[in-house]
Amino acid sequence: MSAADGAATATAEPRPLRVPLAAVILTALFVAALVTAQVISAKLLAVSLPVLGVVTAPGGTLAYAVTFFASDCLSELYGKAYARKVVNVAFGMNFVLLALVFATIATPAAQGSVDPAAFETVLGLSGNIVLGSLVAYVISQNWDVIAFHRIREFTGGDMLWLRNVGSTATSQLIDTIVFTLVAFAVAPAVFGLGPALPTSVLVSLIVGQYIVKLLIALVDTPLVYAAVAVVRGDDGDAGGVSA
Repeated sequence: MSAADGAATATAEPRPLRVPLAAVILTALFVAALVTAQVISAKLLAVSLPVLGVVTAPGGTLAYAVTFFASDCLSELYGKAYARKVVNVAFGMNFVLLALVFATIATPAAQGSVDPAAFETVLGLSGNIVLGSLVAYVISQNWDVIAFHRIREFTGGDMLWLRNVGSTATSQLIDTIVFTLVAFAVAPAVFGLGPALPTSVLVSLIVGQYIVKLLIALVDTPLVYAAVAVVRGDDGDAGGVSA
């Protein structure tokens, strides 16, 4: 290649890439909700429900539920391949989040900073929680995409509500069981990470979390319909993306 050709290549304009705005928004929403759930899950919520009374759920329950809303919208609008790419790339972003948080904790605090011990208590995730959330995420989120499209194929593309509720309800159940068992049974027993909880407490945590997550899944169905209708109503943004 001549010097002239090399110069032309170096100064060439970037090739325009057409990405639908809705795909960008939903992908950003997915990642934002995911990393938010990781950061705020250390707080346990006491949620009062009719008949059932007070149930316990991690602070990230609502934020994590938003990821299933976003992935179902992405699956419906842009297909299985794109949704799975978002899920798996976002999995890698968990490690970016953890690296940045722990690097900040490890760096000495300047005078006038917030109390470093309090900062670490709030943001420093326990090893068992990290392991449980990562294992649960990669299994449940990939299952959500698979189940969504299996139901779509079975119903011939009809009944969006069924694939939304069906995929989210089953994936949230998987997520809840895997997270609780890995974080509070497997990790303590195998790796010595975190406290091992009695079986009765594990069952209580699973039931309480899942009820809250299932209620959120039912509530978000009209929102999925609305988001899909808005995007498909804009012919210029409904054509899909390269996946």
